[in-house]
Amino acid sequence: MPAPTTPAAAFARLMEGNRRWVSGDLQHPDRDPDRRELVAQQQEPYGSVLSCIDSRVPPELLFDTGLGDLYVMRTGGEAIGPVVTGSVEYGPMTSGTPLIVVLGHQRCGAVKAAYESLRDGKPLPGNLQAIVKALEPAYRQAVREGGGDPVETMARAQVTLTATDLRTNNDLSPLVKKGDLAVVGAYYSLDTGKVEVLSGAPS
Repeated sequence: MPAPTTPAAAFARLMEGNRRWVSGDLQHPDRDPDRRELVAQQQEPYGSVLSCIDSRVPPELLFDTGLGDLYVMRTGGEAIGPVVTGSVEYGPMTSGTPLIVVLGHQRCGAVKAAYESLRDGKPLPGNLQAIVKALEPAYRQAVREGGGDPVETMARAQVTLTATDLRTNNDLSPLVKKGDLAVVGAYYSLDTGKVEVLSGAPS
């Protein structure tokens, strides 16, 4: 199947794959030696996904995609810094990848640890503190919003803030304005397997 070339088509392809994941009607597309040979010399992924390191949230599986379909970056709580941002930008800026998805998830351990660290004023050891620092804007937003489950609120805030940062940065915003790129904030349910869109879905 040819790769989608527009933000809307790429987004539709991913969401169709997620519906198959939820229902169990998986196609496992393009995961064989023929596909490996086809993409060995060059790749043209139609999506870039920034998701959490959580072992239960592998983007290639939960969107039922194949070899060569997605660029995937994974950091604790979708924390970003210059290297991660550059990695996310690579596909859209070098080969016209039309879609970026920032994918947070339910019961995120990284977000919970960062929330408790910031709430209690107790830094985490080693480089874990860099994740806490990266998630601080989401923590501040969650505190402002309040609600019964502040960790869940913070996890969702992290998605929308990160997607907004990417969508509006100097390098990606011209592509978004031209309609060549969409940056979607989304949220994965560990309980159901469903991906919920929080922001930026292309029409």
